[in-house]
Amino acid sequence: MLKILFVYQKPVSFVKVDLEILQRHFDVIPHQWTRMGDIKNLLKIVKYVANADLSFVWFAGRHAACVVFLSKFFRKKSIVVASGYSVANLPEINYGLLISPKTARNVKYVLENANMIIAVSNFNKKEILKYAHPKRLELVYHGFDYNKYRPYGMKDNLVLSVGPVTNSNLKRKGLETFVRAAKFLPDVKFVLIGRHIDDSIGYLKSIASANVKFTGFVSDEDLLKYYQRAKVYVQVSAHEGFGCSLAEAMLCECVPVVTNRAAIPEVVGDTGFYVPYGDPRTTAEAIKEALKSDKGKEARERIKRMFPIERREKELVSEIRKLIR
Repeated sequence: MLKILFVYQKPVSFVKVDLEILQRHFDVIPHQWTRMGDIKNLLKIVKYVANADLSFVWFAGRHAACVVFLSKFFRKKSIVVASGYSVANLPEINYGLLISPKTARNVKYVLENANMIIAVSNFNKKEILKYAHPKRLELVYHGFDYNKYRPYGMKDNLVLSVGPVTNSNLKRKGLETFVRAAKFLPDVKFVLIGRHIDDSIGYLKSIASANVKFTGFVSDEDLLKYYQRAKVYVQVSAHEGFGCSLAEAMLCECVPVVTNRAAIPEVVGDTGFYVPYGDPRTTAEAIKEALKSDKGKEARERIKRMFPIERREKELVSEIRKLIR
């Protein structure tokens, strides 16, 4: 059986989905990357790459550069999913590895030297091609379990957004816009779910109206319950390589209120309400319309039709086998 080294930094939902997919078809060695200077980590990686047939890495940062370099040295194949932060270049909001020449070198090395680069959206693919010409670049959309993410029970007059609370995400994910929009709809409950990473939560609380709740981190089970209760999901980001939380919420029949930026239109299509980036008042007006709409069922059907987990599994496994062949 094909032996695959699976390298990741954080066990976020979409990384876990890929790991589970590969474990169903191959002999997989999962490895969570620690600090670059950790000698034990580096020695493990050398051993794992040498003993594996192929390395599969999530994100195209410095850790991926190390794995790709070792794969070339041992004449092994390497695949990197180059999404999100790793191929973004937005200096105006200080977001993306490509804004720094030092980190950009690592990213470009990965893009040009991995045997295959996987993009997760057409926007993501175009972003990659701005900066490099990979040996092989394939688009494999994220996939979602529509049996897990499904509507259940009655919807509340609840508006939801999900994302880690960081200084960067105040602008990048539009968390500040989400919180400021709440004051225009004082009778509507707004909930922001996401781990509090730095002191930016203090700033958000200082500008929040009384109808905003900050949950901090919640379990996957509790997050699903919030998706099922919420009528509207808000993703007013400046940049998204895809928008996984958005797709999960849509599967639970949340009506999306979103910006027309990056990969978001690929996910939402015509099933949501579009607003300008960084405009709390217009966002609030769209939320008000979304709360009255019945687009939730259309939103679920779009994700179920276009981004089922079966499609990602079939295409991912097929691309791996073609590469090894």
